[in-house]
Amino acid sequence: SAHGPVLPLGSDILALTPISPFRPRRWKGAIIPADAYIKFMVQDCKKRPVSATADNFEVRDVDCVEVFEDKSVSLQLLFDPEHNLEDRIINEQFII
Repeated sequence: SAHGPVLPLGSDILALTPISPFRPRRWKGAIIPADAYIKFMVQDCKKRPVSATADNFEVRDVDCVEVFEDKSVSLQLLFDPEHNLEDRIINEQFII
């Protein structure tokens, strides 16, 4: 819903997707290496409240945000073997 890119599984990249960016106004985000470390410092956080969201988890009124991949967490994807996962990803991106 934020119009971020769909990344291939195992691609070792992260997507930074802005929601209502202030400057530059039409910034579309960035694709960064999975081992990148980025730190955002909010200027005048009392006057300009900022929220940070990652993986459906939101933190409001932040003054600093650090972005990096936590490799200590692993997940197992569950899907129906009758429906190929790669095909499902393609179907989400294009009208077929």
